[in-house]
Amino acid sequence: MRWHLFCILSYVFTVLILGCAEKTEEEDTGMDYRQDMRDFVQAISNYAKDIKSDFIIIPQNGEELLTSNGESDGPLTVAYVGAIDGLGREDLFYGYNGDDIATPVSIRDGMISFLDIAETNDVEVLVADYCSTQTYIDSSYAQNAAKGYISFAANHRDLDNIPPYPVEPYNVHDSTVSLLSEAHNFLYLIDPGLYWDKETFLYYMTQTNYDILIIDLFFEDSELNAGDVMSLKIKANAGLRLVLAYMNIGEAEDYRYYWQTGWENNPPSWLGDENQDWPGDYAVHYWEKNWQDIIFGNDSSYMRKILDAEFDGVYLDKIDAYEYFEDQ
Repeated sequence: MRWHLFCILSYVFTVLILGCAEKTEEEDTGMDYRQDMRDFVQAISNYAKDIKSDFIIIPQNGEELLTSNGESDGPLTVAYVGAIDGLGREDLFYGYNGDDIATPVSIRDGMISFLDIAETNDVEVLVADYCSTQTYIDSSYAQNAAKGYISFAANHRDLDNIPPYPVEPYNVHDSTVSLLSEAHNFLYLIDPGLYWDKETFLYYMTQTNYDILIIDLFFEDSELNAGDVMSLKIKANAGLRLVLAYMNIGEAEDYRYYWQTGWENNPPSWLGDENQDWPGDYAVHYWEKNWQDIIFGNDSSYMRKILDAEFDGVYLDKIDAYEYFEDQ
């Protein structure tokens, strides 16, 4: 009996010690991964808006950053909300558990509780659902419209095409769109690899009537220039629209211009593990200056290239990268 009691007490003592050690280690890091991401986005916004005051900043996912405690009834993070113009969200109604699969109600409603905070604070919500069945596509557009969200139903998860359905964008119109709040729809196409060359890609983009185009700065290894981007700002029906550049700030991508082959054997301090779901994408310590210098703040930065190409704004991906580090 004494030996049994001793074992129990030893086990409890060990658990307590390890628990305290883990807590102490977390405290010792002094890291607040969510606030680090907020600070990063805010710094990008300040940099861009100092150069072009009406430049649009839209982070995708990571909607929990809207409140200081990550709860929908928590205090608003005023500085972060003030730094962004829109908020992107994937898989709201379709795609969370797979393409053409309705997102579970509990997950959907949890997202909506944050997206409505954005809308209440004049931050426009853009939703990308992943579905290819016509009834689901219709449902996606209708449900998003009922919430007042701007949406796109992608029939390819790779975002590499103009969907054949609907033939015209949802709620198509020929009015000029100069503000996010004036947009009724958008096209999200960041992998132009299905097009023969840049000229062909640009041609097909100009033949659409979407109010917003979200595209990559690059066609293969060639940057789009200001003339290319300006040609995309006119819809086929002659109305004007917004053109936004996609940029991943929460991961490094080994096909980007900034990637150095030597990193495979001698990675910089800020470069982490490869994303097993997206080969070629690597976790980054997004709070480190050397990574941030690649993204913004100088004339050779990614953000400066986007600004020089005359994009109207930027669509920032992997905002929820903080989850990766919180789970480590």
